[in-house]
Amino acid sequence: MNDYRILVVDDEDDLCEILKFNLENEGYWVDTANSAEEALKKDLTSYDLLLLDVMMGEISGFKMANMLKKNKSTANIPIIFITAKDTENDTMTGFNLGADDYISKPFSLREVIARVKAVIRRTATDKPDDVPEQICYKTLVLDITKKKVCIDDMEIALTKKEFEILFLLLQNKGRVFSREDILSKIWSDEVYVLDRTIDVNITRLRKKIGIYGKCIVTRLGYGYCFECE
Repeated sequence: MNDYRILVVDDEDDLCEILKFNLENEGYWVDTANSAEEALKKDLTSYDLLLLDVMMGEISGFKMANMLKKNKSTANIPIIFITAKDTENDTMTGFNLGADDYISKPFSLREVIARVKAVIRRTATDKPDDVPEQICYKTLVLDITKKKVCIDDMEIALTKKEFEILFLLLQNKGRVFSREDILSKIWSDEVYVLDRTIDVNITRLRKKIGIYGKCIVTRLGYGYCFECE
């Protein structure tokens, strides 16, 4: 997995899931929202790119983009519009709002992936220097850049998979991830992985992070989440 996070915002649930599946196969962290209203409830500053449908409910993609560009904390988030509106005026409206690209429906997934890679490659170097490099919970510190975890300033030895699981859960506190979610995000390139593998890694991770192990909660029948005390 790489560290780039993408939010797909589209009122077509099937399309969201198709884009999520294919982008995760490319190594991105992907979340979805079925309306601008739902998307605006998320911490948008944590995303490196938004894939934004234009034709949605009360808040259109254009309106949401305009709101984001007026907010200093979200003004620099790259946006790719995905829409059935493909007239010259619509395209110009999108670019005038600060869009980084504009893809017309119907589209090929290869085209979307290529454009996503191009925008991220073009904008990644433009990130401000003050982007957080750590995720913290009390004295538990996950250093994203150095790929290490410390508790009370003492480094904890984690495997790559354990680190990525903790990163996933800690970055999305309170959100429940099913085993299928974790498999697709952490083991996306590996074909033969059993659910039991996830359970074993979770068990080892809980032991290694000591007092914070109890924060990794099992929701029977659903999956795992990091729950703040």
